Amino acid sequence: MLLSSLGRLEAIIDAETAALTAHDLQDQDDFNRRKSQSLVELARLGRAVDPAQLSADEIDCLERVRAKLRRNHELLGIHLRAMQEVSDIVSTMIQSAESDGTYSAALRYQE
Repeated sequence: MLLSSLGRLEAIIDAETAALTAHDLQDQDDFNRRKSQSLVELARLGRAVDPAQLSADEIDCLERVRAKLRRNHELLGIHLRAMQEVSDIVSTMIQSAESDGTYSAALRYQE
């Protein structure tokens, strides 16, 4: 049961990582929903699983999923920072377009 749940999570992470690498964010809501479902499933399984009784295959799968999650996290961070930068640029452009310069710091009293 644990291996199949981890396998599903791994497939979701692989698909999202591939989409992030290709800069294709159209399915992001679906990825988030599916990852949340996997988290709930794994949380339930985690209460019933004794970590000392994990098989070598389960441990290997957990380590593989952990490494893939790290890479996925890095790519998500890159995309979030890029979106923040674009948002900042657009916000600055809107503020500049709406301002008539009356209260601009660039205009100072000149003698």
